[in-house]
Amino acid sequence: MTAKKKEVTLQVSVINQEQWEEVLVTKGLTVVDVYQHWCGPCRAVLSLLRKIKNELGDDLLHFATAEADSIDALEKYRGKCEPTFLFYGGGELVAVLRGANAPLLQRMIIEELSKEKLVLEQGGERKVVVDNGLMDDEKIEEEVAHLHSEDGENIIVPASKSYTVAIIKPDAVAHGKANEIIMKIQDAGFEILTHDEWILTEVQAREFYQHKGTEACFEDLVQFMSSGPSHILVLSQLGDSTNVVQAWLDFIGPTNTEEAKREKPASLRAQYGTQTLFNALHGSEDSDRASRELAFFFPNFSTPSGTEQDVEEERVERTLALIRPDVARENREEILAQINKSGFKVSLQRETMLTEEQVRQFYLHHVEEDYFPALLQSMTRGPVLALALTREHAVQHWKDMLGPADVRRAQEEKPECLRAQFAVGDHPVNQLHGSESTEDASREISFFFPVQQTLAMIKPDAMEEHKEKILEEIRDRGFSIRRLEEKRLSRETVEAFYKKHTDQPFFNQLVEFMCSGTCLMMVLEKENAVEEWRAVMGPTDPDQAKTASPNSLRARLASDILHNSVHGSSSPHRSEEEIKLVFGDLSELTEADSLDENTTEGPQDVSSDKHQQQCESKHHQDEESKSSSRSE
Repeated sequence: MTAKKKEVTLQVSVINQEQWEEVLVTKGLTVVDVYQHWCGPCRAVLSLLRKIKNELGDDLLHFATAEADSIDALEKYRGKCEPTFLFYGGGELVAVLRGANAPLLQRMIIEELSKEKLVLEQGGERKVVVDNGLMDDEKIEEEVAHLHSEDGENIIVPASKSYTVAIIKPDAVAHGKANEIIMKIQDAGFEILTHDEWILTEVQAREFYQHKGTEACFEDLVQFMSSGPSHILVLSQLGDSTNVVQAWLDFIGPTNTEEAKREKPASLRAQYGTQTLFNALHGSEDSDRASRELAFFFPNFSTPSGTEQDVEEERVERTLALIRPDVARENREEILAQINKSGFKVSLQRETMLTEEQVRQFYLHHVEEDYFPALLQSMTRGPVLALALTREHAVQHWKDMLGPADVRRAQEEKPECLRAQFAVGDHPVNQLHGSESTEDASREISFFFPVQQTLAMIKPDAMEEHKEKILEEIRDRGFSIRRLEEKRLSRETVEAFYKKHTDQPFFNQLVEFMCSGTCLMMVLEKENAVEEWRAVMGPTDPDQAKTASPNSLRARLASDILHNSVHGSSSPHRSEEEIKLVFGDLSELTEADSLDENTTEGPQDVSSDKHQQQCESKHHQDEESKSSSRSE
């Protein structure tokens, strides 16, 4: 008789302190269901855990059950009947979930596993949490204070700004709405000074809401606010607004969600709240309350004195650096190394071809000078490397590094300066440019890195598993989301969108894929937005992305050239057309001729889109089973 195959155990059973200590040293993420002997483990989530394990198939993910009655470390959980899940990585508690909330449990497992992998691969530090189930109230307060003193950064808000504390509550977080709400906050003109994710303990929730202690709903409020993760934000407002507290309260709407839906249907609580307790958002009641709440969550937050603020604002600035073509070809890496060594941060970088007209526009005040013909020839000889450099007193520091504008004088008076080091033979024009003043720097940076809008899309293959991750990346990279809409594209729209690929063998496959599910369509705005977003995405083919840009979205999230997760416009001109197509009238684009991808108003990138399309069209013909294009 054939032996019956042994079934692999989904959850390791832990029933004593020795086994508990062994589980804690297991490599990877361990999710522990803590239970009482009389009620047993939470059976309601077994099918979910099995589904997650089968889908992820990850050896670093482990599940366990732990009987609190027989494990000393879990003594504080005895006598509690609410399902509790503890998340451990490297023997440290990294997350807690109370209640059998299946969607939230699944999302937390995926998120915490991803975080643990990053720690193991890159050697970072885990974000440790405390839970009142493991220690008494006094110990909790000591531990929280310790964590704040260890990890808290000094956060300084300009003295001229007012601020308020906003909380995205556990109900909104559990429904996956946190990033969507944050985008709406930014679009409404609020500035996020700092942002953190907390899982409040019952003790912390009681302390935070102690002013509501006499209200009938107090105990329910405490339980709700400690039931899962919350997002804590400190908000100010762009511009000169001095009453951000009231502006935020107006934006979120009345506490009672029914009243909010009736009187302020556009408010956040009307959109995301379900009842008075589960109303999705919190806002400080007044400026005094905002100060107390700020100290509660961010004890290292401070407002500088007027003098300190003036010094800080004068200290950090940007300047434009240009490395002209002759030197950019041979010496760019050496120059970049010196820039980094001198404490500059390269906040924007672009290699571009300039036309004679663009050089004349940029050097408008030099056109009549005797040296201008030589300068014009030098600037149009090949690609120019443009850099936006940031540091304290950036303009003057960069000018000091460059040295005198006259090459001979630089070589005689300051031979260690960059213009002397990288002079080209007897050429009269120096090979590096720097802004003369902060005003010039602002104008020149805008010339090379104009504020742009670009169309961004999260494709059907990434919507379910990676949407929140991509939105977080967009926010962290400094993009503003000006438009956002989740929709299933019609065949007509997709065919118009990819009109230039109609004759390609992969066209039908591409159209079918793009119509197969919902997409998230966005208009992103930022300096140099088109190139910046394309850099975040990485190369079209994920295999190429893993080599050329391993930290890009496609390298990390995409599976193949068809299912490559995201799209971005290929040029400013193309961006205008795509935005019009997606958010405007379809007929306005379908009647238009194909775009000339080389037509742009500003400096043109070295790698023209036309050349990229020719190369990648050939790639697609060679691999008909794959689909996409560089314009995606």
